[in-house]
Amino acid sequence: MVSRIYVEKKPGFDVEAGQLLHELQTILGVKALTGLRLVNRYDVEGISDELFKQCIPVVFSEPQVDTSCESCPEVEAALKGESPAGQTVFAIEFLPGQFDQRADSASECIQLISQGERPAVRSAKVYVLEGELSEADVAAIKHYVINPVEAREAALEARETLEMQVPEPEPVEVIEGFTELDNAGLAQFREERGLAMDQADIEFFQAHFKEIGRNPTITEVRVVDTYWSDHCRHTTFGTELTDVKIDDETVQLAFQKYLAMRSELGREHKPVCLMDMGTIGAKYLRAHGGLQGLDESDEVNACTVKCKVDVDGEEQDWLFLFKNETHNHPTEIEPFGGAATCVGGAIRDPLSGRSYVYQAMRVTGAGDPTAPVSETLEGKLPQRKLVTTAAAGYSSYGNQIGLATGQVHELYHPGYVAKRMEVGAVVGATPADHVRREEPAPGDKIVLLGGRTGRDGIGGATGSSKTQNVESVEKSGAEVQKGNAPVERKIQRLFRRGEACRLIKRCNDFGAGGVSVSIGELCDGLLINLNAVPKKYEGLDGTELAISESQERMSCALAAEDVEEFIGYAHEENLEATVVATVTEEKRLRMEWNGEAIVDISRAFLDTNGAPKYQDVHVQAGESYAPAWEGSTLEERMTSLVTDQNICSNKGLGERFDSTIGAATVLMPFGGKRQLTPSQAMVAKFPVDGETTTASAMAWGFNPYLSEKNQFKGAYLAVVESVARLVATGFTRESAYLSLQEYFERLRDIPERWGKPTASVLGALMAQVDLGIGAIGGKDSMSGSFEEGDTEIHVPPTLISFAVSTGSIDRVVSPEFKRAGSRIISIAPAFYDMDSLVPEADGMNAAFSLVETLIGEGKVSAAATLGYGCAAEALFKMSVGNGTGVKLSDEVEADDLFSLAYGSFIVELTDDAEIPANTDLVTVSELGCTTEAYEFAACGEVVSMAKLQEAWEGGIESVFPYRGEGEKVEQVSWSEKLPLVCGESFAKPRVVIPVFPGTNCEYDTAHAFKRAGAEPEVLVINNLTPAAVAESTDALVKAINNSQIVMLPGGFSGGDEPDGSAKFITAFFRAPAVTEAVRELLQKRDGLMLGICNGFQALIKLGLVPYGDIVPATPEAPTLTFNTIGRHQSGLVRTRIASSLSPWLSRCNVGDIHTVAISHGEGRFVASPETVAQLAAAGQIATQYVDEAGNPSMDLSVNPNGSILAIEGITSPDGRVLGKMGHTERSGNGLYVNVPGNKYQPIFEAGVEYFAA
Repeated sequence: MVSRIYVEKKPGFDVEAGQLLHELQTILGVKALTGLRLVNRYDVEGISDELFKQCIPVVFSEPQVDTSCESCPEVEAALKGESPAGQTVFAIEFLPGQFDQRADSASECIQLISQGERPAVRSAKVYVLEGELSEADVAAIKHYVINPVEAREAALEARETLEMQVPEPEPVEVIEGFTELDNAGLAQFREERGLAMDQADIEFFQAHFKEIGRNPTITEVRVVDTYWSDHCRHTTFGTELTDVKIDDETVQLAFQKYLAMRSELGREHKPVCLMDMGTIGAKYLRAHGGLQGLDESDEVNACTVKCKVDVDGEEQDWLFLFKNETHNHPTEIEPFGGAATCVGGAIRDPLSGRSYVYQAMRVTGAGDPTAPVSETLEGKLPQRKLVTTAAAGYSSYGNQIGLATGQVHELYHPGYVAKRMEVGAVVGATPADHVRREEPAPGDKIVLLGGRTGRDGIGGATGSSKTQNVESVEKSGAEVQKGNAPVERKIQRLFRRGEACRLIKRCNDFGAGGVSVSIGELCDGLLINLNAVPKKYEGLDGTELAISESQERMSCALAAEDVEEFIGYAHEENLEATVVATVTEEKRLRMEWNGEAIVDISRAFLDTNGAPKYQDVHVQAGESYAPAWEGSTLEERMTSLVTDQNICSNKGLGERFDSTIGAATVLMPFGGKRQLTPSQAMVAKFPVDGETTTASAMAWGFNPYLSEKNQFKGAYLAVVESVARLVATGFTRESAYLSLQEYFERLRDIPERWGKPTASVLGALMAQVDLGIGAIGGKDSMSGSFEEGDTEIHVPPTLISFAVSTGSIDRVVSPEFKRAGSRIISIAPAFYDMDSLVPEADGMNAAFSLVETLIGEGKVSAAATLGYGCAAEALFKMSVGNGTGVKLSDEVEADDLFSLAYGSFIVELTDDAEIPANTDLVTVSELGCTTEAYEFAACGEVVSMAKLQEAWEGGIESVFPYRGEGEKVEQVSWSEKLPLVCGESFAKPRVVIPVFPGTNCEYDTAHAFKRAGAEPEVLVINNLTPAAVAESTDALVKAINNSQIVMLPGGFSGGDEPDGSAKFITAFFRAPAVTEAVRELLQKRDGLMLGICNGFQALIKLGLVPYGDIVPATPEAPTLTFNTIGRHQSGLVRTRIASSLSPWLSRCNVGDIHTVAISHGEGRFVASPETVAQLAAAGQIATQYVDEAGNPSMDLSVNPNGSILAIEGITSPDGRVLGKMGHTERSGNGLYVNVPGNKYQPIFEAGVEYFAA
């Protein structure tokens, strides 16, 4: 029997429907649309009617914000053909085989309640359109909301069953007659099978099978096509460049230098190719005594550097890893899933190196997102939909897995209409003694760890190696990977355990090529049992099992005797782990399925990477580039500059990414008391278990308009800019390394096209040599074209430089001006050719050294390097964070402010610093000073900074809104009595911290309690099987009975699905045994409970706040729901203590203001006015969101979620249970140094002291 329920948000809570209605009316231009309702539909099979009804108010809906019904009148009318005039109804569902997190989470929630098997669940979304719509209007709306890559229109009729009729997969096809095909036949075969191989490759492949005397299976064809794809084997970068013609003198000199380096290193026998040009810099510097920290091994997971890390005052050996990743093709055709798995893929590389990935950066490229939908090219998604949906996907994955995103920047250039650029870069670290690297030996086992295998991602590697065309969106659905962040979070937890990591000889992540590549690359000889690969569903054939790129999986090589222990650790972390392969003596890749060998290929043949490739190259002379901003007056030019899409505020984009998870963020993405000045680099402390002063930094550099004109200079200055940003942030070149990201048009066999990446890579190489900093990694994507022939368009030649370094948090400097009356100086290389734009190397290094010295001596208050928007951009952005004006000296001319000067710096000196003297290599100029008056005074003009700021903030605000005015509200102050005290004393109270699928704040929370003097116990809730659920229930009950505090940490339980937060937690805590344990703790043992963010959501939905007990949910009860802005909000807020009732607040005074991190999408506190008044009168309003002066307000800059009365936290009637949205646990030494405020809120210490009385 299939049970069905419809759930719709009540008026006032239907934020998603309201936003979509606005988009369809304004962006799509459907003026006749007058109303829109969205109704979630759930179908469940395999549970009793009683259990289904029990789940309606707990799993599928929330009585406070939803209405639910078993039938939908609008659907019934549509099925009968009786819809009233002006009403249109249709539904959308995921394609079969696509991961549906909403349905998956619902199934898991039901299992937590029933403690039985997981039932089948399918979800759909019903759209009810109002208005006199034409057929064309309805078709346009459906086209806008249905991406055929992942979804389809769903039937409205009731289902009789959710079981899919899965035919038994056919035996794997042997390509009969393949070895007899002539060249034309091979070309036709390539076309029919959609292969990425070129003609030379397929002929080479055929020759091999002729030689061994048999025809290949289709699995062998697909596996080899993947292995040899440009995505996997970097075919373009490995192509030998045979005749290199260079018209540009600068590039010619660089090429000669490159050839001389090859000669010096004895590499003349190696082919001249882009790969050699891209990697020789590090080899050359290494040979000259540089790159001493480089960690070299046969296992290639990510760029890896050895470093020393201070842990609780002790210096330890650590490995620092970093990686950049692109998902351009997947994001172009399915922006949410493509962007989500971009960051997921970036994480997996250093994660496979057994490191904990703790900070990410996102750099993307798009066309104009404000362009009307009507201008969208056929076969393309609208740019606005691309940029917003991709941002939602990347942030959703990163936020769920618990990865702090330190910087987000989107580049806008018309060329990225050809294909979107989606780049993620991450950093990770691990104690060196956690990592064991050994060659797997015959008899060793390969364990597949993590998620199961489905059809998602099949052909992704080869698909991303192809040119996109009009049909790509319709045909490429299977190529897009689907992310499941909670599963990857579990792998993160497992790999943070040294006892598990030390069992792993070698590890590889699952990405392009799936099993065939991930396991196939671990060693030379393998026998893989595809029948052992865990599946998401039945019906997959051997080929699909071999090449599916389903995410969140790792392959680990282990000694046979270590397998049982390792799998035991995996199960402790709620992870599946299965032996799927054995290492063999013979150097062959063999895969068996249903007792047949469907792949049997020698390693030597696989490693040929296909037929050798040769190509002529023609580097054309570069063009000059100088930016221009319209206007004759300074005000006009400044206004033009600050409204440039590549300069205007992107805070509305950046705020949806969690920037503080991990309690290690040193620099917030936006600094100053106004949180407006963008940071120059992302900086975070190392993820140690304890305290540290060691931090890492990452910065990027690239200007698409410069690179479009001159690829050599564009790449050279990208490296310079990335390193200069590190230097301006307080890090040194001595510890710096690079990783490069190349993204170019499809080169085909056109020498002039090949000249572009050749010039770029040579430019980056010369910058490495000049700076003494090597690129030890990178990623290339060489298919940035759309269509072919006369209609072909291309991405701009792209080489992004990512620079990383490590150092002390004591040196970190941020770019916002700190005070009025400071002196502002510029530091620049003395020799700077404005025509070439490239600073002379000795002067550039001297300028960098001077800045490093000044920062080391503590003489710099703020610093920034000059980039795309020149000095004008730097000065403006340095001013907005703290509302500081600037007055420049009379010697500064207007053109100086708008001229490129890469490698130069603007510095705010401390009061006691002397202005350095000029040298032969460095020019130091006093530019002026900062002022109290918020104005830009220069060149004889005084320009209002407030007016410029308004223009700057409004640039792309229509696409990424973030501001909203609101009235001040009542300030609550309650201090009628002191908090309760505990009747029993505990020197070291025990805290139980349950970890559900999706929890991601347990480390920060445990650390905060440990620092406060408590003894935290992290308990992973296991739901792999019904028996595991029952065991976890018993374990949690025992832990609660043995503890004094229950702490519910933040996260995204079940991905905040189905359509609401904390449902995993509430389902589990409503189990009778858990409910009774909680009541015993609170009512008989004087215990405490604390819930932060997701934990607060659970407390309020259980009734523990404000009622003090677990009670049924009612429509009248307070709750937390979606932010009024309709998206995730992250940043720092001010909160004011409003009550003295709770023991948790006993170390605070009413009126205290703290600066606290927030990161949530459902933080809006809602309650009736009567309830709010009762809470205020009883002292249960613990904290309010306030402005700098301590005034609560409904303004979005103060109250990020739109909570009534600006309420941030509430308590139970006796104060023993506290729920709050702000992440108080995300505090510590050296955090958020670019935002002022009191960031220490002593609630954990107060909770511990409560038991010491």
